[in-house]
Parts: sequence; structure tokens; C-alpha cells
Amino acid sequence: MKDFTTGNEAKHIFRFALPMLIGNIFQQLYNVVDSIIVGRYLGDKALAAVGASFPIIFMVIALIIGIGIGSSVVISQYFGAKDFDKVKRAADTTYIFLFFAGIIITIVGLLSGEYIFRLMRLPEEILPMAKTYLDIYMYGLVLMFGFNSVSSILRGVGDSKTPLYFLIVSTFLNIFLDILFVLGFKWGIAGAAWATVIAQTFSFVIAVIYLERLRHMLRITFKRLVFDWEIFWQSVRMGLPTGIQQTLVALGGMALMGIVNTFGTEVIAGFSAASRIDSLAVIPIMNFSASLSGFVGQNIGAGKVDRVKRGLWATIKMSVLFSVIITAIIIIWGDKMMVVFTTNPRVIDIGYHYLMVVSFFYVAFAVMFCINGLLRGAGAAVVPMYITLLSLWIVRIPLAYLLSKTFGMNEAGVWWSIPIGWLMGAVASTIYYRYGSWKNKSVVKPVTTEDDGVATDLV
Repeated sequence: MKDFTTGNEAKHIFRFALPMLIGNIFQQLYNVVDSIIVGRYLGDKALAAVGASFPIIFMVIALIIGIGIGSSVVISQYFGAKDFDKVKRAADTTYIFLFFAGIIITIVGLLSGEYIFRLMRLPEEILPMAKTYLDIYMYGLVLMFGFNSVSSILRGVGDSKTPLYFLIVSTFLNIFLDILFVLGFKWGIAGAAWATVIAQTFSFVIAVIYLERLRHMLRITFKRLVFDWEIFWQSVRMGLPTGIQQTLVALGGMALMGIVNTFGTEVIAGFSAASRIDSLAVIPIMNFSASLSGFVGQNIGAGKVDRVKRGLWATIKMSVLFSVIITAIIIIWGDKMMVVFTTNPRVIDIGYHYLMVVSFFYVAFAVMFCINGLLRGAGAAVVPMYITLLSLWIVRIPLAYLLSKTFGMNEAGVWWSIPIGWLMGAVASTIYYRYGSWKNKSVVKPVTTEDDGVATDLV
């Protein structure tokens, strides 16, 4: 557990982000390895099927993940205020909620998957494989929620290293099982899905064992779990806007995929492979933002607004630096990255064109995400939700349709709509940070002293 309320802001944020960054790279490798093995050994149709499944997977879990993020913010604020009893009760409440939510969402996902694929106009030649992958993925959802809840709660108290170790082990397990099931047992796309489910299950089991063996404050003691309605509603208030925002992003991804699907299997495959590279490229930005949220949560809880502001600018500088480096890497080696997924020249060209368009605007994405990370940590999570509504549904989706269909740019119109949406989001985020009331949204009420303002009372 780490106290962020004293010491150098940039060092705290970077050191906290680094394990999360490495961990999320490994977590993304679940999807990347699936796509590589499926694309290389099962073909472009199977690659397109896996890619088409991810927007639906994201959609069915987005709202619940948002509430889990809200719980992490609440925990970080109570931890900053040194109220450890509330930290434990908040963790228990998160465990209970995510367990039952996982069961419900699994059932919904299994029942609605095929209908959603058809709504997205997925080609019939791809649909059976996509449905198979999605159904198997849903079977492991409860345990995936369990692991993510443990990870987010540990991060809420400043521990980002422990979840990293679990992820490294489970990622290597996933790679081994992918090779075994797809290449060895010849299970096809089902083998890739089962490899992911088993690896995620393993990561949750070792996380539970770790908490129990160390008799950690946050361990899952089933007979003594306490569901605190007050803390739950605080988490909902903090997390629901983020959950709605994530749901809007997921639905936007489905809408975007629906437009992409109209251009055929090769475009779907190219977009799917390039999206895996894109998701890896933005991980540093997203993790600096998540680190900033934890930093802001503790310092808002402790009443140290000046540290929050300094932390934001330090995070923006680091994120922009990483953005420039990653853009340069994609410009030089982006086409070679696509070859890892497929040998089809047209699929490679389509994916590389997508990467060339979006990578030049990672700086705008960085500014938007950093400010939104601050707002979530401060408890003003409803604002990023509105910004997402603006950048995604008012700008990106209509523009993707207009550019690709009305103005005849085909799939390139979809690609260009993405960075234009980021630019609008970055402008809106900056305006709210400068003039909004984000400093007054905390769940704890700080009572400041004359020196640097440490929170002592809870609402």
C-alpha cells in the first residue's frame, strides 16, 4: 500500500503507473496472441470473427467495470483519509456486487450474442465462428470480474505491483494454451477462447490465495463479507458515470464495427488486427491516466488540491512523450507489425493505413485521457461521460458514416472520424478542467490545517 499525499508527484505517478503499464500490456497480450494465432493459422475469416467479438464483450461488461472503477476511487479516497475500516467494507462490497453482476451479465451475453452480431451486419460466413468465440468467453466472465475486482481494489490502496505478477504468469499460460489448443489439439477458434478463459481463471485463483496467505486487509473472507449499502451507492455515484461512459464507448465500438462490416471480410480482418496494435499503443496513456486517478483520489481525500494540479501536468508531459515515441514506431514499423497477424497483402495495407491515420493524433488522446483521469479521481466522473457522448456519438459515429458513405471515402472515412473525435474530446476536457467545479466532488469532506490540509472527517 502506498501513500501518495507526500513526496514528488511525478515519481509517484510514474512508479505507480509502471507496474500497471506492464500488467496491461500483458493483459492485452491475451487478445493479441489470440488474434496472431487465429490469423496466422486459421485465416482471415477467423481473425475477423475474433475482432468482431471484442466490441460485444466490451459492451456486456462496460457498465459493471465502471462501477468497479468507482469502487477503486472510493477506496483510494478513504485510504487517503486513513479510514481503514471503510476501506475494508468498500472492498467487501465490491467483491459481492461484481460476483452477482458477473452471473447476470454472463446469462445476458449468452442469450443475446447472435442477435447483436446480426444487428452489426456481420457477414454470415463469419458469424458461426464469432458466436463460438463469444459464448466460450462468456463462461469465464465471473472469474474475470473477480480478478479485475482484486486488481482494482489493490490499486485503490496504492499497490499496482501485485496484480502485475499475477498477469505475467497468466499471460504466459494463455500463450502456452493457445499454442496447445489451436496448433496441437486442432480445436480451432474455440481453442483460442478456452485458452483465455482458463488463464483468467488461474489468475483469479492465485490472487485469492495471495490475499489469504498474507492475511491481507483486503482478503476475501466469505463468511465475513459485509455489503455496505452506503458505500455501494457512493461507488455507484462515482462509478456509474464511468460505467455509462464505458458503455457508450462499447456501443460506439459496435456502431463503428457495424460500418466496417459493410466493407467485407478483408477490411474487418485489417481493422481487427490494427485495433490490436492500436490497443497496445495507447496503453501507456491509459495507465498514466489510471495512475493519476489513484493519485488524485488520495490527495483530494487529504485536501491537497495543489498536488493534484501538479500531478496532472506531470502526467500530461509523460503521456505526450510516450505518444510521440509510439507514433514514430508505428510510422517506421507499422506495416511489419501487421505481418505478424496475416500474410494477406490487402489486409496488411488496410490495417497499416488505419494505424497511420490514428497514430498522428495520440497526443490529443493523451490530453483528453489525462484530464479525464483527474476528473474521475476527484469524483467528477459524470463529466468524462458527457465528453465521451460528445466525442463519440455526436462527432465520431456520424462522421464515420458521412465520410465513408456520403463522401465516398470508404473505410478511410471511418479511420479519420476517430482522431477528429479525440480532438473534440481534448478541447472539451480542457475547458472543464479550467472552469469546472471538479474540486468539490469528493466523497470525503476534508478539514484542512494551516500547513497542507489533511482530511480528517468523513461524509
